[in-house]
Amino acid sequence: MEASSPVYSFEFFPPKTADGLAKLEQTSRLLAGLQPRFFSVTFGAGGSTRDRTYEVVVDIQEKSGIEAAPHISCISSTRENIREMLQTYQQKGINHLVALRGDMPSGMVEAGEFRHANELVAFIRSETGDHFHIEVAAYPEYHPQAISPDRDLANFKRKVEAGASSAITQYFYNADAYFRFVERCEQAGIDLPIVPGIMPITNYHQLARFSDACGAEIPRWIRKRLESFGEDLEAIRGFGEDVVTAMCARLLEHGAPGLHFYTLNRAEPSIAIWKNLGLESSQAIPTRKT
Repeated sequence: MEASSPVYSFEFFPPKTADGLAKLEQTSRLLAGLQPRFFSVTFGAGGSTRDRTYEVVVDIQEKSGIEAAPHISCISSTRENIREMLQTYQQKGINHLVALRGDMPSGMVEAGEFRHANELVAFIRSETGDHFHIEVAAYPEYHPQAISPDRDLANFKRKVEAGASSAITQYFYNADAYFRFVERCEQAGIDLPIVPGIMPITNYHQLARFSDACGAEIPRWIRKRLESFGEDLEAIRGFGEDVVTAMCARLLEHGAPGLHFYTLNRAEPSIAIWKNLGLESSQAIPTRKT
């Protein structure tokens, strides 16, 4: 893979309330000050936030001047509604997408016309050529539904061969899992930027639920330390900030092509890590401040 300047990005979810929208507008304004490469906006299970994702993406890009990338999911999608969505995004000046299989809502049996993300990526390319920069998902600790590590890598390679531009990983707290995954990709002839997904630690119980659902491992030493803090949120945040900062510094120092922060619509935790890394005045690969 060719070396280039690190790519930094932040992910949001579409709020359900007016208060949530106001909070997200403030969050995106603060993070826009860091001049990231792009913001991404998630897509609810089964397309449940389709309209809100569109509205948030267009609003953020127009107000912040930062490129916004909507998530597009296979689940509940047809070729016709994806075609219409792509045309609408093109008309609005959206040039960046995150193409995913997506989560199946409870009780849903049929996924839709696209069963896997590689099919969605291939369709986007067939409809729009090279108009969109297409991100896909990667899983250093393996997709929770993967039959085997080799099958998981083969699925990832199919997405790349279908036309993916770059990849964002599920979050993790074991940098070695990321490095080993990138090494296996290179051995398999997969050549595209694979950006680590970063989840700041602010609430242990919430993080444990997320991690159990998505298959992201919380290493035992981190889990035990977080459990020991009980309900002391300040201690949890301080410890989490140190742990995640150290991991990010190691990732960047060893060649990761950037960082993608899962913000949960909060600016402060990501900004704290950003400042600890010394990124406030430079996009260069940082040395952690002591």
